[in-house]
Amino acid sequence: MALVPSGSGSAPVIAEVEMNGGADQSATTVRATVVQASTVFYDTPATLDKAERLIAEAAGYGSQLVVFPEAFVGGYPRGSTFGFGISISITNPKDKGKGEFQKYYAAAIDVPEQPAGPEVTLLAAMAGKYKVFLVMGVIEREGYTLYCSVLFFDPLGRYLGKHRKLMPTALERIIWGFGDGSTIPVYDTPLGKIGALICWENKMPLLRTALYGKGIEIYCAPTADSRPVWQASMTHIAMEGGCFVLSANQFCRRQDYPPPSEYAFAGLGEEPSPDTVVCPGGSVIISPSGEVLAGPNYDGEALITADLDMGEIVRAKFDFDVVGHYSRPEVLSLVVDDQPHRPVSFTSAAEKAPAAKSDDTAKP
Repeated sequence: MALVPSGSGSAPVIAEVEMNGGADQSATTVRATVVQASTVFYDTPATLDKAERLIAEAAGYGSQLVVFPEAFVGGYPRGSTFGFGISISITNPKDKGKGEFQKYYAAAIDVPEQPAGPEVTLLAAMAGKYKVFLVMGVIEREGYTLYCSVLFFDPLGRYLGKHRKLMPTALERIIWGFGDGSTIPVYDTPLGKIGALICWENKMPLLRTALYGKGIEIYCAPTADSRPVWQASMTHIAMEGGCFVLSANQFCRRQDYPPPSEYAFAGLGEEPSPDTVVCPGGSVIISPSGEVLAGPNYDGEALITADLDMGEIVRAKFDFDVVGHYSRPEVLSLVVDDQPHRPVSFTSAAEKAPAAKSDDTAKP
């Protein structure tokens, strides 16, 4: 595992972090790492073991924030069509594509609010053990629907919450559900205000604006997009939002997925060789001024690390504050519905019954 350092390696590192307020932008330097590594596909326990090794290594470099790629736990189903576009039969429960989905579903994790699921508890323990803020891409399972989500943890070993991908892309819409406005959090931490959007959500200007409106300072962008043009989007967001952008993508080869007998790899014309790179990474860290601090890396699995001078946010906002002095709310404004939307809700009889009225004139 290679370290891709930032230009500065001498900034002080906070060993223990207490959740007691926002960042001091005039002085704070945050050491951040984006992880570029592959899931152990269909093997969630092995993936979690790998995650801990990577977190430990990043913490050994003094990192205070560690960001993992989209769908790291549960896996990004690259190359799989789940039978669609071939000959899937919606009415045949034995269809091969549905069998693939069953295995994918088994690799996902439950993310209940209370009590936390076992994988969430384990990830929280990792964050606490290594004293890092952890941003982890997962495939979340709720009932029989899957969601592409990001989970947030603090250095005290606490699960903070999640963001569900609001708009899956292309074939993702077949296998993942849609998030809503109730999971677009920005967490106010001693490192700065941290939030995340996933992959092509980052191309949605109104959704970005919702994060800007919450004051995001460290903008995490777990992704599956390794194209060079992705770098342009990340640079634009950093300058538009006046924030640091941390984009984490997997680097994986065909051999990181199950063999052809277990996993059909479509989209490349023919079955690729085991050594074929199917996702070359491109993870990157960019400053509010648009300067690339570390990456992009296309060479292999890596820990890509940079020191973030939080004072640069103030300097960048002097020129352009997208929801401040550079906004025109009397002309352009955004309304965000941040309430959860459920297909079924229940109202108890007690809630529906009118409250009894008191009668001060009543006599015994």
